[in-house]
Amino acid sequence: MTDTLDFLIFGAHPDDAEIGMGGTIAKHAAAGYRIGICDLTLAEMSSNGTVDTRQAEAEEASRIMGLSARSNLKLPDRGLTLSSDFIDRIVAEIRLRKPRVVFAPYWEDRHPDHIACSKLVQEAVFNAKLRRYMPELPAHQVAETYFYFINDTIDPDVMVDVTAYYDTKRLALQAYRTQFTAAPGGDYVSTPLNQGYMERVEARDLLLGQKRSVLYAEGFMSKLPYMTELL
Repeated sequence: MTDTLDFLIFGAHPDDAEIGMGGTIAKHAAAGYRIGICDLTLAEMSSNGTVDTRQAEAEEASRIMGLSARSNLKLPDRGLTLSSDFIDRIVAEIRLRKPRVVFAPYWEDRHPDHIACSKLVQEAVFNAKLRRYMPELPAHQVAETYFYFINDTIDPDVMVDVTAYYDTKRLALQAYRTQFTAAPGGDYVSTPLNQGYMERVEARDLLLGQKRSVLYAEGFMSKLPYMTELL
């Protein structure tokens, strides 16, 4: 089976893509698109859960959304920097998967890792098209790059109606039990993620949908003007 993907979504941690665009992923996977997620880290610094439980949760969420591929570059959690090695590893993933569209976290967010992920992916998308850069791998030019929201949001450039797939998004987020479920006792720490975070994500998607009279929507930003054939 080919590794080629229609969409390749990068996140700093397993669950980032699900928070920002789980409905969009499910909608396009159901329509036959080949969708992949590449998590940069194993989220080993997370306050709750372990690397093993987080990976199992990511596998369950991937199955729920209908992903064609999921990978993890195992870069250091809370150690994402604009190093040439990190950029090269993302370039290699893009050239392996040959996506038409790449998604990354929006470049402004309260979590520094999300900002770093966005910067790394932008550098890698640019370098991936340069035929003399890492010439051992064939160059690949991504057609479009979009940015999804995790914690912070503004009025988006593009929005997707995900009403029919919102139950799937909920199930994908619920797969991350160690992150979004309050479970006092034992090795457990109270964090913003397990204090009503999923409800706030849903409220955000409801408010965005209201702008175009749909129930739920997910928004995206682009650094280039959005182009359409017809108005």
